[in-house]
Amino acid sequence: MKAGIVSLVLAYVLSQFYRAFLAVMSPVLTTDLGLSAGDLADASGLWFLAFAAMQIPVGAALDRVGPRLTAAVLFGIGGAGGAALFAVAGSALEVKLAMALIGVGCSPVLMASYYIFARVFSPVVFGTLAGAVIGIGSLGNIASSLPLAYAMEILGWRGSLWVLAGISLVVTGAIAVLVRDPERLPPGPRGSLLDILRIRALWLIFPIMAVNYLPAAGLRGLWAGPYFGEVYGLDAAGIGAVTLAMGVAMVLGNFAYGPLDRLLGTRKWLIFGGNALTCTALVVLWAMPTQGVLFAAVLLAAVGFFGASFPMVMAHGRAFFPPHLVGRGVTLMNLFGIGATGTAQVYTGHIYASAASAQAGITAIFGFFALALLFGLVVYLFAKDRVD
Repeated sequence: MKAGIVSLVLAYVLSQFYRAFLAVMSPVLTTDLGLSAGDLADASGLWFLAFAAMQIPVGAALDRVGPRLTAAVLFGIGGAGGAALFAVAGSALEVKLAMALIGVGCSPVLMASYYIFARVFSPVVFGTLAGAVIGIGSLGNIASSLPLAYAMEILGWRGSLWVLAGISLVVTGAIAVLVRDPERLPPGPRGSLLDILRIRALWLIFPIMAVNYLPAAGLRGLWAGPYFGEVYGLDAAGIGAVTLAMGVAMVLGNFAYGPLDRLLGTRKWLIFGGNALTCTALVVLWAMPTQGVLFAAVLLAAVGFFGASFPMVMAHGRAFFPPHLVGRGVTLMNLFGIGATGTAQVYTGHIYASAASAQAGITAIFGFFALALLFGLVVYLFAKDRVD
């Protein structure tokens, strides 16, 4: 079981890499393929939307087929195949198709590990384990920053993607060989998605699930590139250094959130406080977007650290799921989180394209993220707290 978890975590490292690497690759893709900021936003958004669209079928597959085949088949076809398609891409359309395929491939890996945690381990440690997986997986976020910039200098962007396709294929083999499915549930009711939607407590958690990941994913995965490239004039290496700092902050944030619900005796107020601090950092960036590279980098790191509440929100929702609905429950939660992020990526691309200047576009995006998070916080005030 432990070796299988390791293979799923390695796949999740690659998932984090694939959702964030466009920020560093944006200058070279613009130069070589003529992609605009809007094209890049659409490509990033399609990754998240394809990922989100797969959550309902992935949830059903986890409950009925198990995590081993679900993760291995999809990650092999989508992760390795999508990276190979990206490596030979010659147009914006092909880049977008490749990103959508990679999104499909990455869609089951985190939920497969969460499914195993929920079925095999004590509920008390779910939040800690969930945070640890994302914390370790965020090494992919780090690898997609300055290390990717160096790799592109040596191998070129196409060569780097071929290497990633090969690594993805090896990890697929590890999942197929090492992952062990939990024991089948005894005969009984299997329920449906409607049974999850009837749990009223979840409806006050869904909005914060939808918006808590938006700012960190949007800024780290895409908009840090145009922000520091167009507003501050940084090259790929400079953008890589800044996004590396944000990536490290996201890793630390995931590990910090994990045990705090047990230490503080609350999930709701831990999540609320962290996202309130994230919202504050975004408001400052909106009000003062040109105070210097260091000032902006520190605030983006704050967004990454305090905005790492995703596994804790997942743990809050998971506390309301009966055992036979765990697979579909966690994937429905993930659908809200990733689907909203993908939609926001596409929408912010339109915000940027319609702005009078790069600075005005980025400033408007900071404001959009702050308002979205504020909405989620207001609704979440009325949510029911629950710890295991």
